[in-house]
Amino acid sequence: MLTFHFRPAALLGMVALAAFSCNQKPSGAAAEHSTESSLADLKVHDGLEVTLFASEPMFSNPTNIAIDERGRVWVCEAYNYRSEYNIKNPVKKEGDRIMILEDTDGDGKADKSKVFYQGTDVNSALGIALLGNKVIISCSPNVFVFTDDNGDDVPDKKEIFFKGIQGLQHDHGMHSFVFGPDGRLYFNFGNAGVSLLNPAGDTVVDVHGHKVVTNGKPFREGMVMRCDVDGSHVEVLGNNFRNNFEVTLDPYGTMWQSDNDDDGNKGTRINYVMEYGNYGYRDEMTGASWGSRRTNMEKEIPFRHWHLNDPGVVPNVLQTGSGSPAGITVYEGDLLPEVFRGQMIHAEPGHNVVRSYPVENDGAGYKATIVNILEGQKDQWFRPADVAIAPDGSLFVADWYDPGVGGHQVGDLDRGRIYRVAPKGSKYTTPKTDISTIDGAVAALTNPNAAVRYLGWNALAAAGDKAEPALENLWKGNNARQKAQALWLLTRLPKSDDYLAQALGDTDANIRITGIRVARMLKKDILPIALKLQNDGSPQVRREVALAIRGNSSAEAAEVWTALAQQYDGKDRWYLEALGISAEGNSDAYFSAWKKKVGADWNTPANRDIVWRSRSKYAMPLLAELIKKSNDQEMLRYFRAFDFQTDASKQQVLTQLVQQSQGDRLLYALKHMDASKLKMTPAITTALNKVLEQKKGKIEFVELVTLFKLQNRSSDLLQLAIQYPDSAVGKESAKVLLNWNKMDLMQKTINGNNKDNAQAMVKALWPLMYNLKTIAIMESIMMDSTKDIELRKLAVKTFGGPWEAEDHLLELAKENKIPADLQTAAGGVFQTAWRGTLRAEAAKYLKLPGSKTGTALPAIAVMVEKHGDVAKGQQVFKTLCVTCHKVKGEGVNFGPELSEIGDKLPKEALYTSILFPDQGISFGFEGYRFKLNDGSSAFGRIVSETEDKVEVQYMGNQQTVAKENITSRTKLETSLMPSNLQSSMTEEELVDLVEYLSTLKKDERVSKN
Repeated sequence: MLTFHFRPAALLGMVALAAFSCNQKPSGAAAEHSTESSLADLKVHDGLEVTLFASEPMFSNPTNIAIDERGRVWVCEAYNYRSEYNIKNPVKKEGDRIMILEDTDGDGKADKSKVFYQGTDVNSALGIALLGNKVIISCSPNVFVFTDDNGDDVPDKKEIFFKGIQGLQHDHGMHSFVFGPDGRLYFNFGNAGVSLLNPAGDTVVDVHGHKVVTNGKPFREGMVMRCDVDGSHVEVLGNNFRNNFEVTLDPYGTMWQSDNDDDGNKGTRINYVMEYGNYGYRDEMTGASWGSRRTNMEKEIPFRHWHLNDPGVVPNVLQTGSGSPAGITVYEGDLLPEVFRGQMIHAEPGHNVVRSYPVENDGAGYKATIVNILEGQKDQWFRPADVAIAPDGSLFVADWYDPGVGGHQVGDLDRGRIYRVAPKGSKYTTPKTDISTIDGAVAALTNPNAAVRYLGWNALAAAGDKAEPALENLWKGNNARQKAQALWLLTRLPKSDDYLAQALGDTDANIRITGIRVARMLKKDILPIALKLQNDGSPQVRREVALAIRGNSSAEAAEVWTALAQQYDGKDRWYLEALGISAEGNSDAYFSAWKKKVGADWNTPANRDIVWRSRSKYAMPLLAELIKKSNDQEMLRYFRAFDFQTDASKQQVLTQLVQQSQGDRLLYALKHMDASKLKMTPAITTALNKVLEQKKGKIEFVELVTLFKLQNRSSDLLQLAIQYPDSAVGKESAKVLLNWNKMDLMQKTINGNNKDNAQAMVKALWPLMYNLKTIAIMESIMMDSTKDIELRKLAVKTFGGPWEAEDHLLELAKENKIPADLQTAAGGVFQTAWRGTLRAEAAKYLKLPGSKTGTALPAIAVMVEKHGDVAKGQQVFKTLCVTCHKVKGEGVNFGPELSEIGDKLPKEALYTSILFPDQGISFGFEGYRFKLNDGSSAFGRIVSETEDKVEVQYMGNQQTVAKENITSRTKLETSLMPSNLQSSMTEEELVDLVEYLSTLKKDERVSKN
C-alpha cells in the first residue's frame, strides 16, 4: 500500500473486487464491502457521528488529502500504486489523478468531482499541500508545485520544487509539506529518501553547511526539514527516523510526527521533534542496524529498535506497538470535544483506527496517551491513510479501503472512502473566508483549516503595520495558542523587540518557548535571552535555551550551558539530550567550563549522566573512573559511551583500563578499542590472548578476532562456522572469513568428504547472499553434479531473499543453466519471492513439477484462478495426506494440523506449500538426522526431548533414542513432506485438493460445489 512502511499483510492471492455501479443493489462480497456496510461498521467517539462524504466511483485509493478554503476536498489518488510490483492489477495508462471533490447542494456529501491534474508523474503521490493558488504535490523522486493563476482549477504551470528523492513511488520517500506558524514550510522523507536536490539537479546544502544526503555525514535515514516558501534556506531539523510519515506543528512551532518500525517489532512511535536530534533508527556513528550487537543493548526489541540506551538518542513521546502510522495533524478547532483540542490526530491503517494522543508535559519533553476517535470494528478493510480539518472544524478521514496494508501491495483498486467526523447533527458548512479585510484575515489566521490559515497569515504579513492593532488584540487575549500565532507576525513589525520582550517574560512557558524560537528565526543576539532564561522555572524553556545556544563557541555560551547543566535532575532524559545537542561542536569548551564549576562534586548521579552523554575528550578519563567503581550494568552503560568518542586520546584511556582490569571489564576495554589507531604493546597482546582463550567458542571471541584483525585465527573461525551454523557465532565467523577473502578455507570444507560440514558451511554463508563472492560459491555447488543432491538443493535455496541473489538465479534460468534436477528447487525460490515481477518472469523459463500424467503443471498464478470440486478434493486428501496431517480429529499428527489452514493461507500459498515444501517448513516440524554410535541412524522430527532421551517421529512411526547413543545430530534443510507429492495427482486433482483445503476454516463451514 502507500506511504506507510506497513506490515507486509498477506495479500497473496487477493483479487481486486470491481466496484458496483450506483444503480445496482450490492450482494455477496460487494455487499460486505459496500459504503453502507463499511459506514455502519465504524465506531466513533462519544458525542460524535461519522458520515460518508465521498466514495468510489468518484475516486479510489486515496493516499493523502487536503481541504481548501471552500470546503472542497483534494485527493491524491493511487490507482497505479507500485504497479511494477502489483503486476496482476490493471493500470491507468494516463496516470493517477489529483481530484477535487465538492458538496454543491449542502447535504454533506460530495456531488461534484473534477480532475485537477492527471499524469504518470504523480503516480501514487503521497502528499498534497494547498498554498493559495499553488499546490505542492510530493511524489518521489520529485516534489512539484502546480500554479493555478486564474482560479479555474486547471494548473497553468508545473514546476519542480525539489528532486532527487530516491525510490520511485516509494512509501518511504517524500511526504507532505506543511505551512508553519512562522511562515516557513516543514516536510520530511523516510529512510528511502536518501538525498535532496534542487531543480537544477544540485545537492541541497542546508543552512549549517551540510549536504542533505543520508550518508552519515552527519545525517542518516529519515529526516525532518524546513525551508522558506521558495525552497531556499533548507534546514535539517532531525534525522535517523525510519519512515516518518508526516510532520505537523502546533502554533508554538513544536513539531510532532509518527514513525514506523521495521515490520513485526512492535516499535511504532510518536515523536516530538527536538531540533537537531538523532532519533536512533541506526547506530549514529557506524550506521549499523538496530539489531546489530552492541554493548548495553536494550533487553526489549521495541526499545532496542531505537537505540534508546545510547547517549545521543532523543526519547519517544509514546511507543504504540505494532501498526502502520500514516497521516497526522494538530487540531486547532473547537468543534470536536475538549479532549481533542490542541492535540494530534493520527491515521493508523494497520489497526484500522483514527486516534488522538493527548499530550502532557514530561520534564523537558512530553508524554502522551491514546484516545480513539474512529475505529473499524469488524471490517478490516477500513484503512485510514490521512486526516484533515475542514474550515468548520470537522475532521475528514481518507480511507484507502483495502484488504491489506503496505508492503508495496494492494488488494483492491476500485474503492476508497472519505468520511466526515463531527458532533451529532452538525451540518457541514463552510464559513466564508474574506482576507480583503484585516478582521477577515485574523479570522482566517485562527481557523482550524490549514489552507485558510495560510491565506490569513499571508494577508496579515502583507498588510504590515495596518494589521498590528488586530494582531495585538489576539496577543493580549486569553487564548495562548492564538497569542503564539499573533507573535510570529507581530515580531516582523518595527516594534518587534517590544513584542519579543513581552513574550520572553510571559507567564505561559509555551509563549516563552515561542519567543526563543522567534528570536532564533530573526537571528537576534541569543546570549542576552539565554542569560535571562537560563534559570527559568520550566525545564522546557531551559531546553529551548540549550538548543538556542547550539553552535555558539563563546565563553559566555559555555557558562550558560554550565548553568543549564547544573539544573539537570538526573532523571529527565529529554533535558539531558537537549544539553548534548546544545554542546555539538563545542563539547570540549562546554564540558571544561562545567567541570571547573562542579569540581570534585562531579561524581553525583546527575553529573554521571552528563559525563555519559558528553562527547568531550575530557569526559573519557571520568568514564574510566566510573567503570572501575560501577556495578556490571552501569559498567556496560559507560563502556558504550566510549563508542561515541572520536578523539585519539580514547586509545590511551582504554589502554590504561586494560592494564588495570580483570574479567568482563578487561573484555569490554578491549572491545571498545579502535585497533586501527592502537599501538599493540606486549601488555595489550597478553591481555588479548588471555581473553580469547577464555571466550573461545563464544561471540565475544569472534568480535575480538574481527576487531584486532587476527587473521592467524581464521581456522578457529572456520570451526565455529561449521560447529554453530545456525547461531550468531557461526554466521559472524563466516562473514569475517568472507570479508578476509578466505575462500580457500571455505571451499575446502564444501568440497570435502564430510557432508554435514559442507552443509553447515553453506548454512553459515546463507545470510551473506547479497555478496557476489557468496553467490559464486553457491552457483559452483549447484553446478557440480558430483556433489550430494541435498547440498545442491540447499545451495539453490540460499538464493531466496536478497535481490542480488534472486536476480542472478533468474539470469541462470534465462540462460537455461539451472540443472534439470534443481529446477523444482529453483522454482520454489522464485515462487516465494516477494517481487511479483520476478515470479512472473521466472515462470517463463522454469517448469513446475510434473503431475501424475507426466505433463508439467501450469503456473501457480494460472491454477489459482481455477475452481475445483471440494468433495473430490476431500477424497484426494484422504488418499494422500491423512498419513501425515490431521483435520477435525482425523489423520496422523506428524505434519501441521490443517483444520484451519484456509484461514491462514490463500490459495497461492497452499499451492506453494504442496509443490515446494522445502521453502516454508513450519516451526516445530523441522527434520533431523541422528547418527548413532552403533553406526545406525534415526530420522524424523523431534516430538519431545529430555535430559537423557529424544523422541523422534517419522510419519506414523516413533522411536526413542538415548542421548548417550547419539554421536551427532543434523538439522535438515529439506522438508519431511515428500517433494514430489504432485506426481501422485493429476492437475485436476491438485486443484480439487487446494479447493478443499481453502474451505478448512475456524467456523467449520464447508462450501458445496
